[in-house]
Amino acid sequence: MPAIVVQGLSKVFAVKVKAQGLGGSVSSLFRPVYREKTAVAPIDFTVDAGEILAFMGPNGAGKSTTIKMLTGILHPTSGQASVLGLCPWKERRRLGFVVGSVFGQKSQLWYHLPPADSFELMGSIYELEHRKFLKRRDDLVERFDIGAYMNTPVRRLSLGERMRCEIVAALLHGPKVIFLDEPTIGLDVIVKQRIRDLILEMNREEGTTLFLTSHDSGDIEQLCKRAIVINHGEIILDQKVSRMKRDYLTYKTIELRLREEAADFDLPGVQIVKRKGTGLKLTVDTAVIGIEEVLSHIINHCKVEDVTVEDPPMEQIITRIYERTGQMPALASERSGPVIAEGVAP
Repeated sequence: MPAIVVQGLSKVFAVKVKAQGLGGSVSSLFRPVYREKTAVAPIDFTVDAGEILAFMGPNGAGKSTTIKMLTGILHPTSGQASVLGLCPWKERRRLGFVVGSVFGQKSQLWYHLPPADSFELMGSIYELEHRKFLKRRDDLVERFDIGAYMNTPVRRLSLGERMRCEIVAALLHGPKVIFLDEPTIGLDVIVKQRIRDLILEMNREEGTTLFLTSHDSGDIEQLCKRAIVINHGEIILDQKVSRMKRDYLTYKTIELRLREEAADFDLPGVQIVKRKGTGLKLTVDTAVIGIEEVLSHIINHCKVEDVTVEDPPMEQIITRIYERTGQMPALASERSGPVIAEGVAP
């Protein structure tokens, strides 16, 4: 059963056009001109209960606007959406009791208070029975290993420590859907991996549906099985991450350590990009030659000590998606519509 259903959802903003020319500032004050800016074109998708979905796209693609509509912060221009059977902008209060959100650049914890106090306040806001609240809090504190920070003011916590506390705050009321907007932004590699492991554990044990936006390819590769790519406010791709990598992956990298130096590889689609002693690094165009044929040739003609086959970074795959679909990120001015009103905003 879908946890999220979106049908024809769109959002158009009216943006004031800055007046040009001599005296323009006076005329714009009394007769402002507005222009339509489409943040999200009509989009359709569903997210199944318990699914972890990556919602990807460049800055300005419409990701945050979509999340704000799905959490009831913004009213759409047109279309329908339901989250756990509730219309977000019509039933926002009821929705708040069954969903949670974590924004990497915005805190829901009180800055000058320790997390323990913020958790107590949130328990009251969500009308949790005190005994159940304490059990839930203690379980999450242990799971996310934040006991040492519970009585430290949030302002004194590191970014990684604060983000773990933010996730606990979002989970206190046992939400069935969590919106994660850049949850690992600015974190070091170790903390990122810790948070990813905790997110997977939460999904596995509680069946929580996760709606994730991230520019970090590691988040997408390790957490998500399906990805939606949005650009210019439109969905340009919706498929499994494994298939996305397969369809848009045109080459692989082979690193070799040989027992003795080898001659050049005279194979179509194979190029030596690095050579140092008995070490070799090759790129293989899989549209020209199969990886099995290349490995077979290497084994038959070289004495191999070690071999590693790697895919290109996820960032390159995402860039290739934009290139192939002709949807490279546009400037905000390129996405603006015609002048729609003079003197009155819609």
